[in-house]
Amino acid sequence: MDLFALDEELAQWEAELPQAEGEYRLTLLSRLAWHLRQRDALRAAQLAAEATSLAVPLPAAERRILAARWDLAQAEALWLGGDLDGATGMAEQAMLEFARHNDRLGAADTHSLLAWIAVDRGDSAGCDNELALAIADARAAGDAMRIDIFESVAALFSVFRNAGAASGRWSKRFTPDVEGKHPAVAGWISDYLGTAAFQSAEFGRAISHLMAAFEAARLSGQLRRAIILATNIGNAFTRLNAHDAALEWMQRGLELARPTGWPMCIGLCQMQTAETLRHLGQREAAKGLLRDALQILAPLSGSRAFVMALEYQGDLALDLGDHEAALASFRELEQRGHALAQNDFDSCARRGQAHALAGLGKMEEAQAAAMAALALARELNDPFGQIAALRVLADIHAGNSLAVLQYLREALSITANIDGYIVPGELLDVVAREYAALGDFERAYEFSVQANAARDRTHSQEATNRAIAMQVQHQTERAQTEGEHHRQLAAAEAQRAEVLAQTSATLSHLSAIGQEITAQLDAFAVFRALDRHVHSLLDSTHFSIFLLEPDGESLYCAFGVEMGLPLPATRIEVADPHFNTARCVRERSEILIEIEDKSDTPNLIPGTLPTLTLLFAPLMIGERMLGVMTVQSMLPRAYGERERLIFRTLCAYGAIALDNAAAQAQLLEKNLELERAYKALEDVSLTDQLTGLRNRRFFLQHVESDVALSLRGYDGLSGDANANDRDLVFYMVDLDHFKDVNDRHGHAAGDSVLVQMKDRLREVFRESDYLVRWGGEEFLVLARATDRREAHVVAERIRQAVSARAFVLPDGTRLERTCSIGFACYPFLPSQPRLMSWSQVVELADVGLYISKHSGRDSWTAVYATESAQPEELFPRLVHELGACVERGEARIVTSLGERTIICP
Repeated sequence: MDLFALDEELAQWEAELPQAEGEYRLTLLSRLAWHLRQRDALRAAQLAAEATSLAVPLPAAERRILAARWDLAQAEALWLGGDLDGATGMAEQAMLEFARHNDRLGAADTHSLLAWIAVDRGDSAGCDNELALAIADARAAGDAMRIDIFESVAALFSVFRNAGAASGRWSKRFTPDVEGKHPAVAGWISDYLGTAAFQSAEFGRAISHLMAAFEAARLSGQLRRAIILATNIGNAFTRLNAHDAALEWMQRGLELARPTGWPMCIGLCQMQTAETLRHLGQREAAKGLLRDALQILAPLSGSRAFVMALEYQGDLALDLGDHEAALASFRELEQRGHALAQNDFDSCARRGQAHALAGLGKMEEAQAAAMAALALARELNDPFGQIAALRVLADIHAGNSLAVLQYLREALSITANIDGYIVPGELLDVVAREYAALGDFERAYEFSVQANAARDRTHSQEATNRAIAMQVQHQTERAQTEGEHHRQLAAAEAQRAEVLAQTSATLSHLSAIGQEITAQLDAFAVFRALDRHVHSLLDSTHFSIFLLEPDGESLYCAFGVEMGLPLPATRIEVADPHFNTARCVRERSEILIEIEDKSDTPNLIPGTLPTLTLLFAPLMIGERMLGVMTVQSMLPRAYGERERLIFRTLCAYGAIALDNAAAQAQLLEKNLELERAYKALEDVSLTDQLTGLRNRRFFLQHVESDVALSLRGYDGLSGDANANDRDLVFYMVDLDHFKDVNDRHGHAAGDSVLVQMKDRLREVFRESDYLVRWGGEEFLVLARATDRREAHVVAERIRQAVSARAFVLPDGTRLERTCSIGFACYPFLPSQPRLMSWSQVVELADVGLYISKHSGRDSWTAVYATESAQPEELFPRLVHELGACVERGEARIVTSLGERTIICP
């Protein structure tokens, strides 16, 4: 099914629908329901319901794909309505079904929607990742229209981050020549070209491209895009001081947005209209409209639209002389703009702060901020940023006419290069006044005449009348729509709760696992993570990963474990007909083999057990084959649909992680010489920049000496003596629900929590102990020369230090948080101190952390060996069979939660 269809196509389907029957009617209903999702959501839902009833005779797989498509349309409706959590849950539910049936077009469309949801959250990295997956799925499906559209969207987003880099990356891919392309594709290319021109202050060219994009969006049913484009066109006219044309486009956008009730669209139209009203001097009207826009956009506070509203709010506060409020707005703009990683906000934020600081009499700070804003605007080739910064510098130097004229003449020289731009009358007035102050009355008169002419052009009576009419219309409609808006919010909240209740725990778990696996940049770490999660989620007697040799002719076993023991090295020719691993590569598809009698196991690899259920799946990136992953069980029919979906998902994450690891390895190899050159500099970088704690590198450099010291203490024992004061205790500490802090309060808040966490750890531990930021919100602490019998006391002090008092965020918000702790002692088995390495003990501490996390959090857990522990292969048994080890008395679990069932990793 196409992503977008034109109005004329829908008209033809509508005309054919009354006479259509059977399968053709189902086809028409499906097309209309999908392509009306933004044009007429109510009718789309009615047609989808009829299509569902007609689809009953279809095979189950086709019915499920059709249902997933309706779920995706519903997710889009939730997104448009501002319910981002509900939209995400519904979209991920659809994604499971598309993945189950290998529907790459459905997956591409779902990733595209998730990218737009990420945009409204302000999650730039998440947007980029989802777009990349959408493009990959579109390529795998061979859909040229989707590839062009998704890449156009990627190009458009890149403009906001760095316009110059975006041009270098995309200018050859997308040119103004769109003849012969589908209107929807041509529209998105025009949108990218218009946005790039806007960011370069080429507003005339931008308007031309954006108008073409607007018409294409209208024709192809992209109502949200059409509304946003209308406001962007109006904004471009505002930048040219053509306010009458700007208001015409703002009103056009509002007329499209009001019937939808979509908060992003309505808020954006009101915000841009408020900015135009401000330029026309209608400040009180602008203030009310902007206040309403910010309220509507509040649930989307991470979005670019909300950040733009902060900029407009700051400028309006400056116009009204409220410099304190302006400074607060521009400081928040700087923070949120930084979080978005869109550098066009940086110059505005600094310029606004400079203006506000000058108004507060803080001239030195204002001068520094204005110069920084000017430098950044020059770096970004942003003429409007330069003009604004120069005007602030002129204000700062008021009373020194020569300095003021120097800045203003530079600003005027920049305006001369902006095609179609009308220089503001007040700027020309200031120039005239300064010339008069110098006694140059001829030049003063010349600029005064120019100022009057400029005001006549920018403040036409027609524009003023339109502004007043829009203000009255807004006030009238606000009272009418407020009740309906609240009803819509209530309905959306109820629907969101229902969707979240239906979202399975498995999906959430797999998402967290995917983040862990794909974060690894070392192939062996990827293998270990996959092995751990495969064993925790599936019955797996045998698990192995085969990778293709560079020549693509053979496979080798890169990682293999059976019953906790490593498998022998194996190499298989891809052409060999006797091995399912090779067959999986040749067929490029999943293979499930179920054997009724384990005495008859065909194609058994020598040295492995005769399993009854064998599942093979390819490791692929797009169309590129990396290898095969297989899991096998001694149980019959061990892998149903749910297990296959889990394994398929793990394969997808594993392929991405292994590809990343391979790329990282290649990068490290190519840059080896450069690394050597910088090695001396890197060796001194032993401190985490955010928290000031020691980092992983410091720990790796020093831990061996402490281990050696501990072992010497044990070597010197005699008789019944003990070396408890020579023990090392490794604590793994992880903040609970830390991701929620970043999602809800922003990354600056998350950074503040991590810094406070460092302070609390320092309250608990001695200066001689190593406090290490291990990664993200996870900390590793090495307590040196510690009695293992007192280790739990320290763990409880850590837990209480975190939970006993709230963290204070930069904005004053108090936030309650807890932590989970796992710890283990070195030597792990005192009777054989060299049995395990320190890194294995750290991994056992991580096992304790896993148990704490999955036993309710806000707790600590320790893994201890007992005197009954059998040294041979003790570590693999503890990692893979911890529950059994406890039952046999080889190990014991000590936890702050008392007696509980062991949750093994």
